[in-house]
Amino acid sequence: MKGRILVINTGSTSTKIGFYEDGQKSFEQNITLDKAVLAKYSSVMDLDLECRDAIMEFLSSKSISVDSIDIVMARGGLITPVVTGIYEVNKAMCDTLRTGRDGVHACNLSAIIAFDMAESINQSRLAKGDSRVCKAYIADPPMADEMLPELKLGGRPEFPRRTLFHALNSRAVVRRYAASKGLTNKDVTVIVAHLGGGTSVSVHRHGLVIDTTDSLGGDGPITPERAGTVPAFPLVEMCFSGKYTKEQIKKMLVGEGGAMAYFGTKDFREIASRAAGGDSQASLFLRGYCASVAKYIGYFSTDVSGKVDAIILTGGIANNKDITDEIASRVGFIAPVVIYPGENELASLAENGYGILSGEFRVRQYDPDRILDED
Repeated sequence: MKGRILVINTGSTSTKIGFYEDGQKSFEQNITLDKAVLAKYSSVMDLDLECRDAIMEFLSSKSISVDSIDIVMARGGLITPVVTGIYEVNKAMCDTLRTGRDGVHACNLSAIIAFDMAESINQSRLAKGDSRVCKAYIADPPMADEMLPELKLGGRPEFPRRTLFHALNSRAVVRRYAASKGLTNKDVTVIVAHLGGGTSVSVHRHGLVIDTTDSLGGDGPITPERAGTVPAFPLVEMCFSGKYTKEQIKKMLVGEGGAMAYFGTKDFREIASRAAGGDSQASLFLRGYCASVAKYIGYFSTDVSGKVDAIILTGGIANNKDITDEIASRVGFIAPVVIYPGENELASLAENGYGILSGEFRVRQYDPDRILDED
Protein backbone atom coordinates (compact mmCIF):
# COMPACT_ATOMS: atom_id res chain seq x y z
CA MET A 1 0.00 0.00 0.00
CA LYS A 2 1.47 3.32 -1.08
CA GLY A 3 0.66 6.79 0.15
CA ARG A 4 0.75 9.14 3.12
CA ILE A 5 -2.45 9.54 5.12
CA LEU A 6 -3.27 11.92 7.96
CA VAL A 7 -6.14 10.80 10.20
CA ILE A 8 -8.09 13.23 12.40
CA ASN A 9 -10.51 12.36 15.22
CA THR A 10 -11.67 15.36 17.26
CA GLY A 11 -13.00 15.24 20.80
CA SER A 12 -14.35 17.91 23.13
CA THR A 13 -11.00 18.65 24.81
CA SER A 14 -8.44 16.86 22.65
CA THR A 15 -7.82 15.62 19.13
CA LYS A 16 -6.38 12.24 18.17
CA ILE A 17 -4.32 12.16 15.01
CA GLY A 18 -2.51 9.39 13.22
CA PHE A 19 0.03 9.48 10.42
CA TYR A 20 0.41 6.49 8.10
CA GLU A 21 3.04 5.98 5.44
CA ASP A 22 2.84 3.18 2.85
CA GLY A 23 0.36 1.24 4.96
CA GLN A 24 2.32 1.47 8.21
CA LYS A 25 1.47 3.65 11.20
CA SER A 26 4.26 6.14 11.81
CA PHE A 27 2.67 7.53 14.97
CA GLU A 28 -0.49 8.34 16.86
CA GLN A 29 -0.81 11.40 19.06
CA ASN A 30 -3.41 12.84 21.39
CA ILE A 31 -3.24 16.63 21.13
CA THR A 32 -4.80 18.37 24.11
CA LEU A 33 -5.72 22.04 23.99
CA ASP A 34 -4.77 24.22 26.93
CA LYS A 35 -7.61 24.89 29.40
CA ALA A 36 -7.12 28.62 28.95
CA VAL A 37 -7.74 28.18 25.21
CA LEU A 38 -10.84 26.06 25.80
CA ALA A 39 -12.20 28.65 28.22
CA LYS A 40 -12.24 31.32 25.49
CA TYR A 41 -14.95 29.53 23.51
CA SER A 42 -18.57 28.86 24.44
CA SER A 43 -19.07 26.11 21.87
CA VAL A 44 -16.92 23.20 20.77
CA MET A 45 -17.72 24.22 17.18
CA ASP A 46 -15.60 27.35 17.63
CA LEU A 47 -12.42 25.34 18.18
CA ASP A 48 -11.73 24.43 14.54
CA LEU A 49 -8.89 26.88 13.94
CA GLU A 50 -7.28 26.16 17.31
CA CYS A 51 -7.36 22.41 16.60
CA ARG A 52 -6.07 22.85 13.06
CA ASP A 53 -3.16 25.01 14.19
CA ALA A 54 -2.29 22.54 16.96
CA ILE A 55 -2.20 19.70 14.41
CA MET A 56 -0.04 21.69 12.01
CA GLU A 57 2.35 22.63 14.81
CA PHE A 58 2.69 19.02 15.90
CA LEU A 59 3.33 17.78 12.35
CA SER A 60 6.00 20.43 11.99
CA SER A 61 7.62 19.24 15.22
CA LYS A 62 7.82 15.76 13.65
CA SER A 63 9.45 17.24 10.51
CA ILE A 64 6.48 16.19 8.37
CA SER A 65 5.71 18.44 5.43
CA VAL A 66 1.95 18.72 5.02
CA ASP A 67 2.50 19.03 1.27
CA SER A 68 3.51 15.37 1.27
CA ILE A 69 0.10 14.18 2.53
CA ASP A 70 -1.96 12.37 -0.10
CA ILE A 71 -5.33 12.37 1.66
CA VAL A 72 -6.80 13.45 4.99
CA MET A 73 -9.23 11.02 6.63
CA ALA A 74 -11.63 12.41 9.22
CA ARG A 75 -14.05 10.91 11.68
CA GLY A 76 -17.58 11.41 10.38
CA GLY A 77 -19.86 13.91 12.11
CA LEU A 78 -23.59 14.31 12.54
CA ILE A 79 -24.86 14.77 8.99
CA THR A 80 -28.05 14.03 7.11
CA PRO A 81 -28.58 10.25 7.33
CA VAL A 82 -26.64 8.52 4.56
CA VAL A 83 -25.82 4.94 3.66
CA THR A 84 -22.60 3.56 5.11
CA GLY A 85 -19.41 4.05 3.16
CA ILE A 86 -16.84 6.69 2.24
CA TYR A 87 -17.76 10.29 1.44
CA GLU A 88 -15.62 13.07 0.04
CA VAL A 89 -15.79 16.09 2.31
CA ASN A 90 -17.26 19.06 0.46
CA LYS A 91 -18.46 22.55 1.38
CA ALA A 92 -22.05 21.37 1.80
CA MET A 93 -20.95 18.80 4.36
CA CYS A 94 -18.90 21.38 6.24
CA ASP A 95 -21.85 23.78 6.28
CA THR A 96 -24.14 21.06 7.67
CA LEU A 97 -21.63 20.18 10.38
CA ARG A 98 -20.83 23.77 11.30
CA THR A 99 -24.47 24.79 11.73
CA GLY A 100 -25.27 21.67 13.75
CA ARG A 101 -28.41 21.15 11.69
CA ASP A 102 -28.40 17.43 12.45
CA GLY A 103 -26.81 17.72 15.89
CA VAL A 104 -23.79 19.28 17.61
CA HIS A 105 -20.90 17.06 18.68
CA ALA A 106 -17.14 17.44 18.83
CA CYS A 107 -16.82 14.89 16.02
CA ASN A 108 -18.33 17.50 13.68
CA LEU A 109 -15.01 19.35 13.73
CA SER A 110 -13.01 16.48 12.20
CA ALA A 111 -14.27 16.87 8.63
CA ILE A 112 -14.21 20.68 8.83
CA ILE A 113 -10.53 20.65 9.85
CA ALA A 114 -9.66 17.96 7.29
CA PHE A 115 -11.30 19.95 4.48
CA ASP A 116 -9.47 23.12 5.52
CA MET A 117 -6.12 21.31 5.66
CA ALA A 118 -6.64 19.68 2.24
CA GLU A 119 -7.45 23.11 0.75
CA SER A 120 -4.30 24.59 2.30
CA ILE A 121 -2.17 21.72 0.96
CA ASN A 122 -3.57 22.23 -2.53
CA GLN A 123 -2.92 25.97 -2.45
CA SER A 124 0.67 25.38 -1.33
CA ARG A 125 1.22 22.78 -4.05
CA LEU A 126 -0.29 25.02 -6.72
CA ALA A 127 2.10 27.81 -5.78
CA LYS A 128 4.97 25.37 -6.34
CA GLY A 129 3.64 24.15 -9.66
CA ASP A 130 2.63 20.80 -8.17
CA SER A 131 -0.57 19.52 -9.83
CA ARG A 132 -1.33 16.79 -7.26
CA VAL A 133 -4.65 17.19 -5.43
CA CYS A 134 -5.18 16.32 -1.79
CA LYS A 135 -8.75 15.53 -0.71
CA ALA A 136 -10.50 14.99 2.61
CA TYR A 137 -12.85 12.08 3.30
CA ILE A 138 -14.97 10.60 6.05
CA ALA A 139 -15.94 6.96 6.44
CA ASP A 140 -19.02 5.38 8.02
CA PRO A 141 -20.41 8.43 9.84
CA PRO A 142 -22.46 7.80 13.02
CA MET A 143 -25.79 8.65 11.36
CA ALA A 144 -25.24 6.07 8.61
CA ASP A 145 -28.71 4.71 7.89
CA GLU A 146 -29.61 1.45 6.16
CA MET A 147 -32.40 0.47 8.54
CA LEU A 148 -35.23 -1.56 7.12
CA PRO A 149 -38.44 0.50 6.75
CA GLU A 150 -40.39 -1.63 9.23
CA LEU A 151 -37.65 -1.17 11.82
CA LYS A 152 -37.81 2.63 11.55
CA LEU A 153 -41.47 2.64 12.56
CA GLY A 154 -42.14 4.26 15.92
CA GLY A 155 -45.20 4.02 18.14
CA ARG A 156 -46.46 7.29 16.70
CA PRO A 157 -45.69 8.95 13.35
CA GLU A 158 -43.98 11.78 15.26
CA PHE A 159 -41.46 9.37 16.79
CA PRO A 160 -39.73 7.37 14.04
CA ARG A 161 -36.70 5.38 15.17
CA ARG A 162 -33.42 7.04 14.26
CA THR A 163 -29.96 5.62 13.71
CA LEU A 164 -26.97 7.03 15.55
CA PHE A 165 -24.30 4.48 16.46
CA HIS A 166 -20.58 3.74 16.40
CA ALA A 167 -20.62 3.01 12.68
CA LEU A 168 -16.90 3.39 12.03
CA ASN A 169 -15.64 0.90 14.61
CA SER A 170 -18.64 -1.43 14.27
CA ARG A 171 -18.17 -1.81 10.52
CA ALA A 172 -14.42 -2.26 10.96
CA VAL A 173 -14.80 -5.14 13.42
CA VAL A 174 -17.34 -6.85 11.15
CA ARG A 175 -14.80 -6.71 8.30
CA ARG A 176 -12.18 -8.04 10.69
CA TYR A 177 -14.38 -10.94 11.79
CA ALA A 178 -15.36 -11.80 8.21
CA ALA A 179 -11.71 -11.75 7.10
CA SER A 180 -10.82 -14.16 9.93
CA LYS A 181 -13.26 -16.61 8.32
CA GLY A 182 -11.98 -16.02 4.79
CA LEU A 183 -15.12 -14.05 3.96
CA THR A 184 -16.22 -10.44 3.35
CA ASN A 185 -18.70 -8.39 5.34
CA LYS A 186 -21.30 -9.17 2.68
CA ASP A 187 -21.10 -12.86 3.54
CA VAL A 188 -21.98 -12.64 7.25
CA THR A 189 -24.74 -11.61 9.65
CA VAL A 190 -23.33 -10.13 12.86
CA ILE A 191 -24.64 -8.21 15.86
CA VAL A 192 -22.14 -5.68 17.23
CA ALA A 193 -22.31 -4.18 20.72
CA HIS A 194 -19.94 -1.22 21.06
CA LEU A 195 -19.28 -0.82 24.79
CA GLY A 196 -18.05 2.63 25.75
CA GLY A 197 -19.15 5.97 27.18
CA GLY A 198 -21.82 5.65 24.54
CA THR A 199 -23.01 2.07 24.07
CA SER A 200 -24.70 1.08 20.82
CA VAL A 201 -25.96 -2.17 19.32
CA SER A 202 -26.25 -2.73 15.56
CA VAL A 203 -27.24 -5.54 13.19
CA HIS A 204 -25.01 -6.08 10.13
CA ARG A 205 -26.43 -8.30 7.40
CA HIS A 206 -24.76 -8.83 4.03
CA GLY A 207 -22.84 -5.56 4.23
CA LEU A 208 -25.79 -3.43 5.37
CA VAL A 209 -26.61 -2.17 8.86
CA ILE A 210 -30.31 -2.99 8.99
CA ASP A 211 -31.00 -1.92 12.59
CA THR A 212 -29.28 0.16 15.27
CA THR A 213 -29.91 2.02 18.47
CA ASP A 214 -29.86 5.82 18.64
CA SER A 215 -27.04 6.11 21.16
CA LEU A 216 -27.35 9.90 21.50
CA GLY A 217 -31.13 10.08 21.39
CA GLY A 218 -32.28 8.16 24.45
CA ASP A 219 -32.55 4.75 22.81
CA GLY A 220 -30.56 1.71 23.82
CA PRO A 221 -28.74 0.20 26.80
CA ILE A 222 -27.65 1.99 29.95
CA THR A 223 -24.14 3.40 29.52
CA PRO A 224 -21.45 5.03 31.68
CA GLU A 225 -22.94 8.48 30.97
CA ARG A 226 -26.29 7.87 29.23
CA ALA A 227 -29.60 6.72 30.64
CA GLY A 228 -30.55 4.68 27.58
CA THR A 229 -34.22 3.91 27.03
CA VAL A 230 -36.30 5.09 30.00
CA PRO A 231 -40.01 4.66 30.90
CA ALA A 232 -42.04 7.27 29.03
CA PHE A 233 -44.60 8.35 31.64
CA PRO A 234 -42.12 9.21 34.43
CA LEU A 235 -40.12 11.18 31.85
CA VAL A 236 -43.27 13.10 30.84
CA GLU A 237 -43.99 13.87 34.50
CA MET A 238 -40.45 15.16 34.95
CA CYS A 239 -40.68 17.34 31.84
CA PHE A 240 -43.86 19.04 33.10
CA SER A 241 -42.90 19.23 36.78
CA GLY A 242 -41.52 22.74 36.40
CA LYS A 243 -38.38 21.70 38.27
CA TYR A 244 -36.09 21.33 35.26
CA THR A 245 -35.31 23.08 32.02
CA LYS A 246 -35.31 21.29 28.68
CA GLU A 247 -31.52 21.34 28.61
CA GLN A 248 -31.26 19.96 32.15
CA ILE A 249 -33.44 17.00 31.27
CA LYS A 250 -31.46 16.32 28.09
CA LYS A 251 -28.30 16.37 30.21
CA MET A 252 -29.86 13.85 32.62
CA LEU A 253 -30.40 11.50 29.69
CA VAL A 254 -27.11 12.07 27.87
CA GLY A 255 -24.03 13.18 29.80
CA GLU A 256 -25.28 12.73 33.36
CA GLY A 257 -27.22 9.48 32.98
CA GLY A 258 -26.13 5.91 33.61
CA ALA A 259 -23.17 5.47 35.94
CA MET A 260 -22.76 9.26 36.27
CA ALA A 261 -26.22 9.49 37.86
CA TYR A 262 -25.55 6.66 40.31
CA PHE A 263 -21.91 7.22 41.23
CA GLY A 264 -20.84 10.64 39.96
CA THR A 265 -18.29 9.04 37.62
CA LYS A 266 -18.38 7.47 34.18
CA ASP A 267 -15.11 5.62 34.70
CA PHE A 268 -16.04 1.93 34.58
CA ARG A 269 -12.62 1.00 35.94
CA GLU A 270 -13.45 2.88 39.12
CA ILE A 271 -16.87 1.25 39.37
CA ALA A 272 -15.37 -2.20 38.78
CA SER A 273 -12.81 -1.47 41.51
CA ARG A 274 -15.61 -0.52 43.89
CA ALA A 275 -17.45 -3.72 43.05
CA ALA A 276 -14.31 -5.79 43.65
CA GLY A 277 -13.97 -4.06 47.03
CA GLY A 278 -17.41 -5.20 48.11
CA ASP A 279 -19.58 -2.23 47.06
CA SER A 280 -22.94 -3.92 46.48
CA GLN A 281 -24.39 -0.97 44.56
CA ALA A 282 -21.48 -0.99 42.13
CA SER A 283 -21.87 -4.75 41.65
CA LEU A 284 -25.59 -4.33 41.03
CA PHE A 285 -24.99 -1.58 38.49
CA LEU A 286 -22.47 -3.65 36.54
CA ARG A 287 -24.88 -6.58 36.41
CA GLY A 288 -27.61 -4.21 35.27
CA TYR A 289 -25.37 -2.78 32.56
CA CYS A 290 -24.56 -6.26 31.25
CA ALA A 291 -28.22 -7.25 31.34
CA SER A 292 -29.19 -4.08 29.48
CA VAL A 293 -26.68 -4.72 26.68
CA ALA A 294 -27.69 -8.38 26.48
CA LYS A 295 -31.38 -7.48 26.20
CA TYR A 296 -30.71 -5.33 23.14
CA ILE A 297 -28.58 -8.03 21.54
CA GLY A 298 -31.42 -10.49 22.06
CA TYR A 299 -33.99 -7.96 20.86
CA PHE A 300 -32.05 -7.29 17.66
CA SER A 301 -31.50 -10.98 16.98
CA THR A 302 -35.20 -11.16 16.09
CA ASP A 303 -34.53 -8.83 13.14
CA VAL A 304 -32.85 -11.76 11.41
CA SER A 305 -34.94 -14.57 12.94
CA GLY A 306 -32.03 -15.55 15.16
CA LYS A 307 -29.82 -16.42 12.19
CA VAL A 308 -26.67 -14.76 13.51
CA ASP A 309 -23.12 -15.85 12.64
CA ALA A 310 -21.49 -14.04 15.54
CA ILE A 311 -21.98 -11.47 18.27
CA ILE A 312 -19.08 -9.04 18.55
CA LEU A 313 -18.32 -7.09 21.73
CA THR A 314 -16.03 -4.14 21.09
CA GLY A 315 -15.19 -0.68 22.49
CA GLY A 316 -13.17 0.36 25.54
CA ILE A 317 -15.29 -1.48 28.11
CA ALA A 318 -14.74 -4.73 26.18
CA ASN A 319 -11.28 -4.75 27.80
CA ASN A 320 -13.04 -5.76 31.04
CA LYS A 321 -13.22 -9.57 30.92
CA ASP A 322 -15.74 -9.81 33.76
CA ILE A 323 -18.17 -7.66 31.80
CA THR A 324 -17.70 -9.43 28.47
CA ASP A 325 -17.99 -12.83 30.20
CA GLU A 326 -21.25 -11.76 31.83
CA ILE A 327 -22.74 -10.52 28.57
CA ALA A 328 -21.53 -13.61 26.73
CA SER A 329 -23.16 -15.88 29.32
CA ARG A 330 -26.49 -14.20 28.59
CA VAL A 331 -26.35 -14.17 24.77
CA GLY A 332 -24.11 -17.09 23.87
CA PHE A 333 -27.15 -19.24 23.09
CA ILE A 334 -27.83 -16.98 20.09
CA ALA A 335 -24.42 -17.17 18.41
CA PRO A 336 -20.69 -17.41 19.23
CA VAL A 337 -19.39 -14.31 21.01
CA VAL A 338 -16.19 -12.69 19.71
CA ILE A 339 -14.31 -10.00 21.65
CA TYR A 340 -12.46 -7.19 19.83
CA PRO A 341 -11.66 -4.72 22.63
CA GLY A 342 -10.89 -1.06 22.02
CA GLU A 343 -12.07 1.32 19.35
CA ASN A 344 -9.26 1.47 16.77
CA GLU A 345 -10.97 4.37 15.00
CA LEU A 346 -7.74 5.84 13.65
CA ALA A 347 -6.69 2.50 12.17
CA SER A 348 -10.19 2.04 10.70
CA LEU A 349 -10.00 5.43 9.00
CA ALA A 350 -6.52 4.66 7.67
CA GLU A 351 -7.80 1.33 6.31
CA ASN A 352 -10.53 3.19 4.44
CA GLY A 353 -7.98 5.71 3.21
CA TYR A 354 -5.78 3.06 1.64
CA GLY A 355 -8.91 1.56 0.11
CA ILE A 356 -9.46 4.91 -1.60
CA LEU A 357 -5.88 5.18 -2.83
CA SER A 358 -5.94 1.64 -4.22
CA GLY A 359 -9.29 2.17 -5.90
CA GLU A 360 -10.78 -0.73 -3.93
CA PHE A 361 -13.35 1.36 -2.05
CA ARG A 362 -16.03 3.45 -3.69
CA VAL A 363 -16.24 7.15 -2.84
CA ARG A 364 -19.69 8.73 -2.54
CA GLN A 365 -20.65 12.39 -2.91
CA TYR A 366 -22.50 14.07 -0.05
CA ASP A 367 -25.65 16.05 -0.85
CA PRO A 368 -27.66 17.30 2.16
CA ASP A 369 -30.82 17.43 0.06
CA ARG A 370 -30.45 13.93 -1.33
CA ILE A 371 -30.99 11.66 1.65
CA LEU A 372 -29.96 8.00 1.60
CA ASP A 373 -28.53 8.05 -1.91
CA GLU A 374 -28.01 4.43 -2.88
CA ASP A 375 -26.89 4.99 -6.47
